[in-house]
Amino acid sequence: MNNIISVLLVYIQIQSKIIIYLMCSVLSKHSLRKYYDEPVNKPYRKLVVDDMPVIKTLEKLDYKQIIADHLKATGKALAPVKRRKPSTIPETMTCPRCNATHEYLYDNTGGRGQYLCKVCECTFNKKNYYLKNLLFCCPHCGKALTLQKQRKDFNIHKCKNSKCSYYLNKLNSMSAEEKHRYEANPHDFKLHYIYREFNIDFEPLSNKASKSNTVNLSRLYVSPHTLGLILTYNVNFGMSSRQTAALMREVHGINISHQSVLNYADAVARNVKPFIDNYKYDLTDSICGDETYIKVNSKWHYIFFIIDSIKKTIISYPVSPRRDTKTAIKALDSALSKFDSIPEDLTLIFDGNPIYLLAQHFFAQHGIHFDVKQVIGLSNDDPVSEEYRALKQIIERLNRTFKRNYKPTNGFNSFDGSVSFLTLFVAYFNFLRPHSSLEGKVPVVLNELSSLPNMPARWQKLISMSQEYIKTQQIA
Repeated sequence: MNNIISVLLVYIQIQSKIIIYLMCSVLSKHSLRKYYDEPVNKPYRKLVVDDMPVIKTLEKLDYKQIIADHLKATGKALAPVKRRKPSTIPETMTCPRCNATHEYLYDNTGGRGQYLCKVCECTFNKKNYYLKNLLFCCPHCGKALTLQKQRKDFNIHKCKNSKCSYYLNKLNSMSAEEKHRYEANPHDFKLHYIYREFNIDFEPLSNKASKSNTVNLSRLYVSPHTLGLILTYNVNFGMSSRQTAALMREVHGINISHQSVLNYADAVARNVKPFIDNYKYDLTDSICGDETYIKVNSKWHYIFFIIDSIKKTIISYPVSPRRDTKTAIKALDSALSKFDSIPEDLTLIFDGNPIYLLAQHFFAQHGIHFDVKQVIGLSNDDPVSEEYRALKQIIERLNRTFKRNYKPTNGFNSFDGSVSFLTLFVAYFNFLRPHSSLEGKVPVVLNELSSLPNMPARWQKLISMSQEYIKTQQIA
């Protein structure tokens, strides 16, 4: 009997796989995703980000001038290298720092790639980045880092000093079992100091005003007051486009389709986006951020929210299909660009995602410095999490507020649609939504809006101010 049950179970499993394969073939994986793809808390890759290295600037030297100075100081000429064996150094190779020819270069490792210049005492190899005039040194032992790998957006530099305190501490803290595993698979462990040098083609704090493909709102087939009503229901109260269209029809007697609601919302978003993105916000030095999920074209995307935790103002909100360092850099750049000058004690609070530490390294390469504090997990297991937990909760409440507005949409059919929805939400959150923590005031108080009697009128005025801003920018 047991054998029959086992055979039947195997047979059922085979049938299940055949059915899934046929469904994928007929309906396509894209069609099935909406039935099987559930939102999950995807854990990010475990990545250890070390401290910033010591960055030294190396000025370019002239080997002829150094040789002349040596002759003047000692009375002896600096002779080329005397070799006991035939030279393994290519005749075309020169020192990247002083341009000394191959006669003055030592083969420092017996043909394994490292060279030493006798003139300026510069050590280098074929993959060294001395030509950038930057030298990355280990903050623990002071030795120069070696270029280990080259990725698409960054280069990996590694400290190979076997006497480095960082390496020795990591090695001595390993258990006997871990040491045995390390001998068999050394790549499963990280013992050496590593630094990632980003080479993304991106200029931070460029202060380029965001542009939007604006729409002429005068061509809409509704009055300004009706447009304000639609935005109030659709954005403020988080109603879906179908609910908004039904409410306009059954309560106000205005017959519009749900697609018209979406079109009106998109047109307004394109007009207000330059205004809210380039508005001169009054910010503090307490900034926190987090990512949340949305679905675009049946695929999960991420919103990188960054908010002033004191003023309750959203200052960055990019949407991306990936939760990676490049998007984190752009989100931080959008937030930092809102400052007239970056405060010396600026502190950014995030979760344990390492992409923000890597983004901090990128900005440090460009001379832009700030502190990053990470609140890890749900319990205060470390002093940093205990100190900054309350600030991290602010961004979590923002995520919940956004989710309430986002839920009726059931996702978006296009990337532009998600950006339009998010733009209107940020405009509402910053300029129109009262906050209990601000004593019932909005985060950004505009006198032009405060005196108006109702929300549709405030939406009309905000749209009018956005259009005036666009005209001013076009004239300028």
